[in-house]
Amino acid sequence: MVVKLILEFAIVLAAIFLGSRSGGVGLGLWGGAGVLVLSYGFGLAPTAPPIDVMLIILAVIMAASVMEAAGGIDYLVSLAERIIRRNPRQITIVAPLVCYLFPFGAGTGHVFYPLLPIIFQVAYENGIRPERPMAVSTIASQQAITASPVSAAMAAMIAMFEPLGVGLPKIMLICLPATVIGVLVAAVVQTRVGKELKDDPEYQRRLSAGELQPPGEAQGKTERKALPAGARLSALMFLAGVLLIVLAGLFPGLRPAIPKGDGLAPLGMAETIQIVMLSLAALMLLATKTTATKIPKTEVAQAGLTAVIGIFGLAWLGDTFIKGNEKLIIGTIGEITANYPITFALGLFFASVLLFSQAATTRALMPLGISLGMAPANLVAMWPAVNGYFFLPTYGSLIAAINFDRTGTTRIGRYVLNHSFMLPGIVSTATAICVGLIIGRLVL
Repeated sequence: MVVKLILEFAIVLAAIFLGSRSGGVGLGLWGGAGVLVLSYGFGLAPTAPPIDVMLIILAVIMAASVMEAAGGIDYLVSLAERIIRRNPRQITIVAPLVCYLFPFGAGTGHVFYPLLPIIFQVAYENGIRPERPMAVSTIASQQAITASPVSAAMAAMIAMFEPLGVGLPKIMLICLPATVIGVLVAAVVQTRVGKELKDDPEYQRRLSAGELQPPGEAQGKTERKALPAGARLSALMFLAGVLLIVLAGLFPGLRPAIPKGDGLAPLGMAETIQIVMLSLAALMLLATKTTATKIPKTEVAQAGLTAVIGIFGLAWLGDTFIKGNEKLIIGTIGEITANYPITFALGLFFASVLLFSQAATTRALMPLGISLGMAPANLVAMWPAVNGYFFLPTYGSLIAAINFDRTGTTRIGRYVLNHSFMLPGIVSTATAICVGLIIGRLVL
């Protein structure tokens, strides 16, 4: 029995490894191949695919894609630029908060990338080591996803925890302040990281070699492109939709009462999000006169498709493996997690390092935590651990930050793991979990 479990687990790891090497939708496709081997080769019964989660993500992505096609994301980025430029000397604190706020509202880290050259430019113009704000801002954009009411990861959490009586408001009540505090603590720590820019040897080498010009000579403000007429309206409509979803979670009376069992009950949050976001997308199309054919071509739509396929395959693979070996797995690790709950957070962290997806990690491992009988409050508090894919400096946002920092202060170290993002990533994640555990005891 144990040998069979080890072989099945090896199949899961092999699927994850091959999927991570393929990248993009490859993660989900190899997850489906893993389900094939487990079911046909080992006789495990495939579980039901996570349909609710995928539908929520699709609905949210459609609304966000319409917003992007209408110019709404560019409008949000322009607002972020103004905020960052107004506080240049405090950029290591301000930039991470801005980079948290915009992915939080949009439900996607897509809005973060255009901010990187702005953060570099403002830091460099003011003689501030660019590594400090750029590294922690990159981490902040990840932490925001585990608090955003419209992220794919939150969709997975709602689908699993709402039946346990822990809906969107309680999840946000724990994760929003926990992740914000985590980012702030990391930002404060980051203000003392590394040598001052003028004393950094790599920067001085590049300056002497003529690879970049001194601050004030090479850096001009980014030229702003003209926004479409409906850009501001689409952004405001999308944010209004996000607010409506949060209010519907806080006040169930705002949702229609539908037959359930022998009586009536408020419409579930999964269906509420799907209805609101699809309707919002249609209204934005109408109000902004955006061409519908542009929507599937947007970066948000393409990223959303990758997320859906990833969750489809990997979550299905994880569910099938865990359910097929539930008794043995729970019997083996149940006592460990009962005595040392933090070990489950470590599992979430290192799984996210492999999966490169908060949503896929959430959907793959949270059912195990629920099956082990762990307190929902603790599971929600540990949820920010799924932001661990900064651990290996191979993720797109990390690579982008390294490349945008032309001074060379944001970098991968000689030993690979001693890169610029390790300290702010560990500090923000550990702080968020600790704060979340404290808040969870008070509110759940």
